[in-house]
Amino acid sequence: MATGRTHRPATRSRGIPEATVARLPLYLRALTALSERSVPTVSSEELAAAAGVNSAKLRKDFSYLGSYGTRGVGYDVEYLVYQISRELGLTQDWPVAIVGIGNLGAALANYGGFASRGFRVAALIDADPAMAGTPVAGIAVQHTDDLDRIISENGVSIGVITTPPGAAQQVCDRLVAAGVTSILNFAPTVLSVPDGVDVRKVDLSIELQILAFHEQRKAGEEAAADGRAAVDTDADEAPPMRATPTGRKGPDGDMPAVMPA
Repeated sequence: MATGRTHRPATRSRGIPEATVARLPLYLRALTALSERSVPTVSSEELAAAAGVNSAKLRKDFSYLGSYGTRGVGYDVEYLVYQISRELGLTQDWPVAIVGIGNLGAALANYGGFASRGFRVAALIDADPAMAGTPVAGIAVQHTDDLDRIISENGVSIGVITTPPGAAQQVCDRLVAAGVTSILNFAPTVLSVPDGVDVRKVDLSIELQILAFHEQRKAGEEAAADGRAAVDTDADEAPPMRATPTGRKGPDGDMPAVMPA
């Protein structure tokens, strides 16, 4: 089986937009679920709903793959699974190294979904000498002193950083120097990399903050709605205003005359 060091996905050379590339895994996840249920074909509307996008966007995305479906039939599920997997580079083996084997690193090492999606955890690396040799998910942890050798021997081109933020940039630099060209960063810091190196950032705290913003906005909208409802209720219960004839004395003096329109 080919390794990730010698084969790169063809998406950029085919001119597929980055926004489309970002949605391909969503389609693949939905299609894989359909395949597991032995569903042979799916319409663009059904697949779009399962992936959480609109059907027009889905059809546009698939046009970049050269897949247009069949009118009245839809898309062939198994063929689309293969086609998207090929575009994402998942029909080959991608050895992955995880650096920083704390709680998060260990959890990722134990995640069983990598293998079924074309990724093989080839190495676990940590700076703590006490961790060296400790088995995690059946793989012995190795020390960062041997990082260059580990990357080279395992043909790793994708590195996952789960270190504390203060160590992330140094680890990133060492991974890049060792030949890693794609990095998934879980450390809450921005990494600086040279041209030709791709970085994807996963920051759980930012995602939670975004959710907090939406929760606060929803609470504000509910409070505003309650306030409007209370005003409407008060208005319904208020006694009607009595008109004062023009030129008559009101309680505060002469009432102004109403000019004709």
